[in-house]
Amino acid sequence: MIKIVFVCLGNICRSPMAESVFTHLVNEKNLSQHFIIDSAATSNWESGNPIYPGTINVLKKHHIPIKETYSRQLNTADLDADYIITMDQNNYTNVMNFVKNKSIEINKLLHYTHSEKDIADPWYTQDFDTTYTEVYEGCHALLEYLIKKHELI
Repeated sequence: MIKIVFVCLGNICRSPMAESVFTHLVNEKNLSQHFIIDSAATSNWESGNPIYPGTINVLKKHHIPIKETYSRQLNTADLDADYIITMDQNNYTNVMNFVKNKSIEINKLLHYTHSEKDIADPWYTQDFDTTYTEVYEGCHALLEYLIKKHELI
């Protein structure tokens, strides 16, 4: 099993969006038996809160099934992940400071699209459409990378 944890600041917008999109893409390819997919926050600001309504709305708009999750902070149980995927440089830095196990592959999501661009936080920008487009592109590229690396198809 390949364990992936998507990480953003509050775990109410970008990381649960990525968790839902990636899960959907994995299911479309009938590869769910190969993955454990989760999401978390680098902060505890939103702990216990549900997914932000803007995220829910954009996922529904694109017919992406929503994984019902509640915000939680990245913790030591996540250190058994194979991949921790962050949404921006600040969260990447925070994850790198937290993770001492260098066998975990840690990258920003858009790294897999050959970009080091950050995915802006729609909680601040209110631009959930752009966030969705970038998350979708990143998740698609990540899945293709993992299929090839782990010879899944």
